[in-house]
Amino acid sequence: MRTMPTFETDFLRCAEIADGTMAFHFVRPADFDFRAGQAVTLSLIDPPETDTKGNRRTFSIASAPFEDQILIATRMRDTAFKRTLRTMRAHTRVRIRGPMGTFTLDPDEERPAVMLAGGIGITPFVSMLRQASYDGLRRDLFLFYSNRTPRDAPFLQELIRLERRNARYRFIGTMTSTEDLRGPWYGERGFLNPEILARALGDLRAPTYYIAGPPAMVAGMQGLLTAAGVAKEHIHNDEFFGY
Repeated sequence: MRTMPTFETDFLRCAEIADGTMAFHFVRPADFDFRAGQAVTLSLIDPPETDTKGNRRTFSIASAPFEDQILIATRMRDTAFKRTLRTMRAHTRVRIRGPMGTFTLDPDEERPAVMLAGGIGITPFVSMLRQASYDGLRRDLFLFYSNRTPRDAPFLQELIRLERRNARYRFIGTMTSTEDLRGPWYGERGFLNPEILARALGDLRAPTYYIAGPPAMVAGMQGLLTAAGVAKEHIHNDEFFGY
């Protein structure tokens, strides 16, 4: 079995990108190669505090392979790991192990790729869509993105604007907390369902699906697609447990 490589690199900066969600940028090591959709394990080196959850976490990479930084994004919880991450100074050394995972687009497949994302599950799709636009990927891409409100949706404006740069990509957003929008929202409302999918896709059996989000959302989407007649080999998933 091939040993997964480990690198030391520098933390650069962080920023809040949605309510309760932050993005963290790291220098990309020269020999670190990955595919859009893959993940890394991030380990803190001699952190000022720790707890029973430990000093490492696995994150999908939100930056694209053509970019010179490693970007991750996460919901912020009150753990020693995330408190340290939030207050980390620039140029602090960390370890990354990877890349890992097979949740990636097949560049040779001709079926439309439909991405179903809930909350922070958007991160691998940000990487995929940035890279697809950069490469000029000749494949139809649909992103269905579900959040409580626009304030809770990481990368929302970037993903909307990306339609202008990629004619083969379509964004469909839906907000589930319709009583707390605090401003105009012109997209879909409510939880993802067969009607929302069918309005954009037509025949639900035609695409290949990629699902990323909380386990309950992933399970729900798998059941919905299976009930609609989508073959299991055309459904791929990646679960986020909110650690």
